[in-house]
Amino acid sequence: MGVVRTFARWLLGAALVFAGVGHLTFARQSFVAQVPQWLPLPVDFVVLASGVVEILLGLSLIVLARYRVVVGWVVAAFFVAVFPGNIEQFIRGTDAFGLDSDVARAVRLVFQPVLVVWALWSTGAWRAWRERRHRDTAR
Repeated sequence: MGVVRTFARWLLGAALVFAGVGHLTFARQSFVAQVPQWLPLPVDFVVLASGVVEILLGLSLIVLARYRVVVGWVVAAFFVAVFPGNIEQFIRGTDAFGLDSDVARAVRLVFQPVLVVWALWSTGAWRAWRERRHRDTAR
């Protein structure tokens, strides 16, 4: 695994840990703004639970290098799973994280797939999937 990918994986891990700590402390209200109203769970539970998950995923990206491919897929799935919250913030026009316009909230929507690709690329998960697919089709 190259040094650039490793650095990118660590950077993503650190960002997830930071965001997770934010869920539990200083940015809690901003994360509340992203919880979809249709979700049948208490909003505070969703914010706290997703914060704990983000911390665990971030630490996994940094510490569990041996399992980085699996962790990459899990992190990518997490980014897909929380995407409805970003959509909800856009639809409701909720201001949070300095996103105080429809344009800013729309840019955030565009950035979410970048996080998915970042997780898959930096962990080698995408490469491992392609190589396995190539092996399977060569048989």
